[in-house]
Amino acid sequence: MKILKFYPGSVNERNIADAVDIIRSGGIVIYPTDTLYALGCDALNNRAIERLCRIKGLDPAKQMLSVVCEGMSQAAEYARIDNRAFRVLKEYLPGPFTFILPASTTLPKVFKGRKTVGVRIPDNDVARALAAGLGNPVLSASVEAATPEELALPEGLALIYANAADAVLDNGEGRTEGSTIVDLTDSSAPEVIREGIGIFEG
Repeated sequence: MKILKFYPGSVNERNIADAVDIIRSGGIVIYPTDTLYALGCDALNNRAIERLCRIKGLDPAKQMLSVVCEGMSQAAEYARIDNRAFRVLKEYLPGPFTFILPASTTLPKVFKGRKTVGVRIPDNDVARALAAGLGNPVLSASVEAATPEELALPEGLALIYANAADAVLDNGEGRTEGSTIVDLTDSSAPEVIREGIGIFEG
């Protein structure tokens, strides 16, 4: 398990490059967002996605998969965003929200048969730099731990996931609550699916 240290307010480009190399080779990293730390892999690598789903106990055919994007232009390559949805995303992102949007055909075969994808653009420089360095979204799933305190501490997560992940991007203490999930598949009627850190007033 590799520990890559990041200090608040700065992005260590060398560590980002190391993390991107790990992800490109099919690896899984634990990285910071503006909510919980997350498990991440290359969103275009089917084998890496299947590995992450096994770690999380997810069935990709039944459960929503989310991707973290560098910004709106990257998100628009992998989700269909109409004008109304674009205005909503512009207002709330970067921020602690996951927006469920119609999936684009550019996503890999593990998404085939799925009509939606969760899109995140976190208010966290390290997370966005990771997606920028990779050149495509990072498939993302929140970490799990026995207590809320463990969720926030990267050194503890390194122990919990020692045999599952390849690196931890340590950005200091994280948060203990997830993102607010908003269904934006019908952009004329956004619906909050789960209340999290973000306050949605759409």
